[in-house]
Amino acid sequence: MSSELGDFLKARRRELSPPTAGLPADGRRRVPGLRREEVAVLASISPGHYTRLEQGRRRASEPVLDALARALRLSADERAYLFELSGKDAGRPLGRPGRQVRPQLRRLLDDLTHTPALVLGRCTDILAWNPPAAALFTDFALLSRDERNFVRLVFRDPAVRALYTDWPYMARACVAQLRMEAARDPHDPRLSALVAELSAQDPDFRTWWKDHRVAVRGAGTKDLRHPVIGELTLDWSALTDTADPDQQLIALTAAPGTPSHDGLRALRDLGAVTSGRTGPGVPGGGGEIAGASAQ
Repeated sequence: MSSELGDFLKARRRELSPPTAGLPADGRRRVPGLRREEVAVLASISPGHYTRLEQGRRRASEPVLDALARALRLSADERAYLFELSGKDAGRPLGRPGRQVRPQLRRLLDDLTHTPALVLGRCTDILAWNPPAAALFTDFALLSRDERNFVRLVFRDPAVRALYTDWPYMARACVAQLRMEAARDPHDPRLSALVAELSAQDPDFRTWWKDHRVAVRGAGTKDLRHPVIGELTLDWSALTDTADPDQQLIALTAAPGTPSHDGLRALRDLGAVTSGRTGPGVPGGGGEIAGASAQ
């Protein structure tokens, strides 16, 4: 992971111009961005110290990480990622339970009969879904357990890819969220396999993965084009299960009185029609990944 830290620092300093960083402009630069020496000055550390950090030959203290975050104008998500890479956050323990949705979260999902909702686990694995979510995205029950992965579907499933009116923006956000997962658990073999697979199969993923952009799932808006319902603008929120922070419930809603809200009603009816085939007989007609095999 030391190489990941160095790559991240290099990527961020190369995007920061001297005037933006509060330094005099210099027209003689052969490459864009800041030099190592300039980052060191801004962070009040020696050039040798910073060079060793980039090369993975030295660990950074929390004060140095704070100074680097300020010097490189990192966002809150990027700063959190920097600390994760440096081992300053204990992170989530290894050897966690497998891809089994928590029963309490399953019941909450079943109660959301009007709202498309998914439960995502580590590596964006789709642990459970309700009928409106299956009607919106795809028939998850027809996919194998390994295929039920949100980032993989965004990049590899033509129907899911076509659902997003601004696919590049959505896909880059997925890559940034996966980057944060990699910092929290860099030795997860499932995550490594997923990154290797998508890097080999999709040039956009390969390019964006190298950008070292990071983000966390929180909330936002999705513009969708459903093949049956039509145009939808949906707000989404990620609710983390505090008993198992690896599991998040993602719910998509629309403001009452809007065409998208009416579209969700139609989507609910569509989900009710297909609920008999979108899940393995669990309450509410949704589905989940059973078993306790490790991710």
